[in-house]
Amino acid sequence: MEEVVSLLKDVLSTHTELLVIGGGVVVLLTGILVFLRINIGKDMREVVKSSHAPVFESVSLESRDKLDDEIIAEETIEAEDVISNELIGEDIEFEESQEIIEEREMSGESYITRPDESGVDENDKEDETEETEEGLFSRLRAGLSRTQAGLLGKLDEVLRIRREIDDNLWDDFEETLVTADLGVGTTMKLRQEIENKLTKKALRDPMLIKGALREEILRVLKDVEANPPALNVKPFVIMVAGVNGVGKTTSIGKLAYKFRKDQKNVMVAAADTFRAAAVEQLEIWANRVGSDFLKGQSGVDPSAVAFDAVRAAKARGSDILIIDTAGRLHTKTNLMDELKKIKRVIGRELEGAPHETLLVLDATTGQNAIQQAKMFKEAVEVTGIVLTKLDGTAKGGVIVAIVDELKIPVKFIGIGERLGDLREFKAEEFVEALFLTGKETLH
Repeated sequence: MEEVVSLLKDVLSTHTELLVIGGGVVVLLTGILVFLRINIGKDMREVVKSSHAPVFESVSLESRDKLDDEIIAEETIEAEDVISNELIGEDIEFEESQEIIEEREMSGESYITRPDESGVDENDKEDETEETEEGLFSRLRAGLSRTQAGLLGKLDEVLRIRREIDDNLWDDFEETLVTADLGVGTTMKLRQEIENKLTKKALRDPMLIKGALREEILRVLKDVEANPPALNVKPFVIMVAGVNGVGKTTSIGKLAYKFRKDQKNVMVAAADTFRAAAVEQLEIWANRVGSDFLKGQSGVDPSAVAFDAVRAAKARGSDILIIDTAGRLHTKTNLMDELKKIKRVIGRELEGAPHETLLVLDATTGQNAIQQAKMFKEAVEVTGIVLTKLDGTAKGGVIVAIVDELKIPVKFIGIGERLGDLREFKAEEFVEALFLTGKETLH
């Protein structure tokens, strides 16, 4: 060993340039180690920070009966702050809205996310502008143009070529209304009422049938017309049902937008846990309109998500909670049984909830929409109809058949793609827009 050391001394004494090179290598390696330590520490801090996303974690439905009445409490995150400080050596600031709700015996999780600070995106600014009453009415007329052509356009043709009212005219009248999806039963009732109204003198003028039809349709719609939601409870819980493909997710997004414009704090919950695409789409809508969003793990019990949503909405002080439900379950559980279960669970957690149960129907499906409404009505107490896609069909007359046969009020109608095109249904406004022709305007 002494010989090796002596040899190295001789080499370095005769070749001093090797000493300089060695020293440079040591300095370079030291610099690399310092650089890696700084950047790795920074990455660790970012990872730890990102792990503190605003999340609600809650228990699945199966373990709920074991919990005390006061299981959930709004927690501060001081304990997590201590852990984080130990890991990264610095303080982390959290907003008051980033509470964590924890429950014992967790076998499932629900997560709630806050919307982007920007709220409604740039593409939706056109919906923020206030329209005049006449402008809104014009958009309604435009949305009903196909229904108007399919119903009144054909009816005008039938009445114009007739000189008097006879059996042949009534046959054509009935065919026109049935084709516009008013349904056979409703059509026969309308004919009977119109015949009773018209005097013998009026029977000579077929065109008077059109005016009588307008009065009867308005009467049918007004009989079960309902006021907008009172929102006198906090949170006001709205359960939304409907089969897949009717525009349920889009309607929820537009409904949330409507309430957000009224300065309400809205939470949207995705209880359709078997369709990942539906959950993702609903989350996009929630971010777009600026509402909180709660979702559960894929395939978790939908009732568990609904339960979590009610508790989270209560904890956050949300004004309105909108709960999406499945349109088709990928399990052996019957869809209607699952809806009943969700309603029971919501009611146990918040007395009187759900305060509204809205059924979304697609106007383009015509009489099939009525059959869907009958099934849902038998399963849950449907308080109102959301009729979508009226702007894309000539079968908008189905709205009359739904109200006449089921006595369920239509509360919202979809007349276009814009956020503001989900409109509160008003019978008089609807009938006036449907029957006006030419360049007539709102009176």
